[in-house]
Amino acid sequence: MFTDYTICVASAEHLMQAESICQQMQLSAQDRGTGIAGRTPDYIRQKMQAGTAIIATLPDGRWVGFTYLDTWDNGAFVSQSGLIVAPDFRHQGVAHRLKQALFTLSRRLFPDTKLFSITTGQLVMDLNRELGFRPVAFSELTHDAQFWQQCATCRNCDILARTGGKYCLCTGMLFDSAVPATGGCA
Repeated sequence: MFTDYTICVASAEHLMQAESICQQMQLSAQDRGTGIAGRTPDYIRQKMQAGTAIIATLPDGRWVGFTYLDTWDNGAFVSQSGLIVAPDFRHQGVAHRLKQALFTLSRRLFPDTKLFSITTGQLVMDLNRELGFRPVAFSELTHDAQFWQQCATCRNCDILARTGGKYCLCTGMLFDSAVPATGGCA
């Protein structure tokens, strides 16, 4: 297992990685044949500059993994999104460490907010479950139209549109701070 990487809150020093991160998100979606809502390098840079992203980097500065958060419904919800690990570093625990770091950052910045994630990936579902997330109907997630508009770039968006936003191939998962957690980190 390769462990010579650092995980931290992304900042201006990581801005040059945004293009590569976005390219890998797109390639990953194509390879898996599943939906990942597209993000632009500028969007990723905004997350880095705002201190709402987590990045894993090698000593030479190259990125190993990345994830970020967003707020919705005037701060009532926080989404955990964009989890990506560079291909050479998959299956080495990087995603687990990134997800834990994002969860910790989310709880520190928004201690009383509902956290959520939507995914088609079993790994992310398992990581969410470890942290105390539970599967829920989309109706329990944010109703912020801007969040759901991001799904327009996903290859499965037609399902979401056809069902009036009720169903998709993704699973919605929620961590509600008002409900005692069954595991994870704080």
